[in-house]
Amino acid sequence: MSGLGRPGVAAVKWSAVSTAARFVLQLLAQVVLARTLGPDIFGVFAIGMVVLTFANFVSGFGFSWSLLQKTSLKDEDVRFAWTWQVMVGVMTMVALYLLAPLLAQYFKEPRAQSVIEWLSLACLLTAAAAPATYLLQRDLNFRAVGLIQVGSYAAGYVAVGVPMALMGWGASALVAAWLVQAAVQLVASYWLKPHPARPLLWYAEASSAIGTGRMVFLTNIINWVLNNMDRILIGRMLNAQALGLYNVAYNLATMPNTLLLGALQPAFLAAGARLQNELQRFGNAYVQMLATVLVLGLPAFVFLAVISADLVHLLYGPQWSGAAWVLGILFLSMPAYVVWGLSTPVLWNTGRKHLEFALQLPLVLAGAAGFYVFAGQGIRVAATVAALLLLLRAIVVASAACRALQIGFGRLWPHFARGLLLSILAAAGALSGHEIMSRFDQPLLSLAASGVIALGMLGALVAVRPQFLGEEAAAMVLRFAPWLGHLLRRASPVPLRDTLGEQRL
Repeated sequence: MSGLGRPGVAAVKWSAVSTAARFVLQLLAQVVLARTLGPDIFGVFAIGMVVLTFANFVSGFGFSWSLLQKTSLKDEDVRFAWTWQVMVGVMTMVALYLLAPLLAQYFKEPRAQSVIEWLSLACLLTAAAAPATYLLQRDLNFRAVGLIQVGSYAAGYVAVGVPMALMGWGASALVAAWLVQAAVQLVASYWLKPHPARPLLWYAEASSAIGTGRMVFLTNIINWVLNNMDRILIGRMLNAQALGLYNVAYNLATMPNTLLLGALQPAFLAAGARLQNELQRFGNAYVQMLATVLVLGLPAFVFLAVISADLVHLLYGPQWSGAAWVLGILFLSMPAYVVWGLSTPVLWNTGRKHLEFALQLPLVLAGAAGFYVFAGQGIRVAATVAALLLLLRAIVVASAACRALQIGFGRLWPHFARGLLLSILAAAGALSGHEIMSRFDQPLLSLAASGVIALGMLGALVAVRPQFLGEEAAAMVLRFAPWLGHLLRRASPVPLRDTLGEQRL
């Protein structure tokens, strides 16, 4: 038996299903909201979200993360984590509310003050929900985690945000949607995973929990800076309109990325914690996931990058056309983001959790310099810097993960070569479809033609030479789509072994 075993596979499947459902809801809601509110309102809300994500990192501190990493848990572990999560959440909420005027002044956007003040409530809601959420992940109960994510998003954005936007509430609709989502997530997570909630300020193993929390906190701060410095400087050096265009493009680019990373990372992290002493199995699972991203994910994102202009025109309308080029360049960087996201659990589960912080610290300086110099030249240049920074992060962190698992680059190169060739075919098909339909000026027809031609070319290649996918990517596809078994078993001259499961096919 190799890989993560049946519980790990079940966790990945439930993550994938719930993430796909949330993706559909998110896409529909964001399209309606973007068309209704426009780039300027989205830019004002984006300022609040940049501040809120930082505040959430501070309020979380990482106390609940230790619940996921411990080999065994006691009531005291949970009580201590919950107590400090709530206390720091309250302090962060108050601090953010008081700093709202200064933050709005920094971004030169007075309308952002009330947005930040209301969003400060989310600091407490998110912090209080963290222990139950991590306990569910620890149990590999991604069915419950997925239902909470989908249900809370539907309650916040579909039931509250969209109706308020249509009634003319502006940025308040987005704020209300976020707060309702956070509140529902808190109530539902605790209902599905009740835990001791009596305060506990200190106990025998508190120092270990704080040590883990400190490293999580420092790592989260680095990741927040790397993920948000583009929006911080765009909001400061340009205006809310530009930030709205950029932020919507970024959110749309990361939606399909969430399908991969959101489905794989939590299960990989939770199940990987059980494989800390089985380096070969852990390495096999890691290689299979990277192979899937390179062989299947890379061509998909390249295709999306090519059709980005038609996609923006169809979904958001002409007023958002300035986001198309930004969307394309960000789509190209998303495979790197997925690789980075799958590599961080390796560092945490092999005793190298400090490396995620240490290795990315120089990138903060490089990225800050790049954005400071170029962000004022427009959102296209800022998007290019952001894409290059994501690529550097993936290379640095994935290299460290490979060293930890004793995986040589030669094991990954064939998968990258396959993905590159498939990406060329996907791009050629997308461009051909766009060119054929360009005279009609109908983005839906162009997208349909691009999709049919690209899928046809890729499908023909796999049908003629199924072994081109490689054993690892083929095994992953077969695990989640067994009805393709009669074709993909021809992908390797030896029986396929699924490194995420237990069976040999």
